[in-house]
Amino acid sequence: MKSKVFLGSLCVEAALCVGLRILQASFTGAFSAAMAFPFEQIGLGLRTLSLSGGAGNVAAIVIYIAVSLLPAAALPILRKKRELCAEDGLLGLLSAALFAVLYLMINPGVIGALTGGVAGQSVGKAILGGIAYSVLCGYFVLRVLRLFFTGGTDKLVRYMSVMLCLLNVLFVYLVFGACFDGLLNSITALQAGNTGNENMLGASYIFLIMQFMVDALPYALNVFVVFAALRLLDEMRTDRYSAETVAATGRMSRLCAVALAATVLSNICFNLLQLLFIKSLMVVNGSVQIPVFSITFVLAALLLTRFITENKQLKDDNDMFV
Repeated sequence: MKSKVFLGSLCVEAALCVGLRILQASFTGAFSAAMAFPFEQIGLGLRTLSLSGGAGNVAAIVIYIAVSLLPAAALPILRKKRELCAEDGLLGLLSAALFAVLYLMINPGVIGALTGGVAGQSVGKAILGGIAYSVLCGYFVLRVLRLFFTGGTDKLVRYMSVMLCLLNVLFVYLVFGACFDGLLNSITALQAGNTGNENMLGASYIFLIMQFMVDALPYALNVFVVFAALRLLDEMRTDRYSAETVAATGRMSRLCAVALAATVLSNICFNLLQLLFIKSLMVVNGSVQIPVFSITFVLAALLLTRFITENKQLKDDNDMFV
């Protein structure tokens, strides 16, 4: 995938995450939990269609069955292209899960009865969505694992590129989905706990936004690290011993180090600022970040740099003797 196209896709994902969170705050009946998307909305649409009349009820049943059978319907198609594997059985399990999940989404009263009332419906919907996503993710993980062990070097490089792209999708969600959701929840909790003191919340709002930025910074920086890793893979695919590959590896390792330093220093600065302005704050969030992922990424990048540099040096030495 072209870098500009992929970057545009990530921007669209970010806008969708923010938009869905705003919709969740505005329409709690239709957007109760991010994990329930899109099953909750499909269930709501089918329920509305079913209640519209006899023809609508028949159409809703047909759509319900068709959507639930979609994963299992992929099995005959896959069988024509390749031999079915053990993990393909998870597609049949996913269809069975969808029958149950969508049925409960269409009938949210049943969820409420199982989870203790209307208040537990959002939790129940999130759990149901998590069940469907766990089966789907399990299938992809096992399928990717099989591809890793059966693919050649060139295929492994392509698979790694795909995994890095998926990693960036995850990072964007963590910034504009999870962290942004945490910001809005913190603002709501602050307002609820300080009714009548709204004129004193200005500094607290600013520090909540700063907290969001500190929490999101590691993921945002990792997006750039992944783009650097993708560029490195492109250079390795062309010529793993070239000077451009060594330079790309060096750039990635330096970017990893900068990202790690920025993550640690931003956390320190935020905690110190909170201490300085503590008398003006209605809420204080002390945090200690241990960026294990970033540290691991830096070490991996540095090791890769050393390996590529040493291999290129050995190749150059061998070429001199030939």
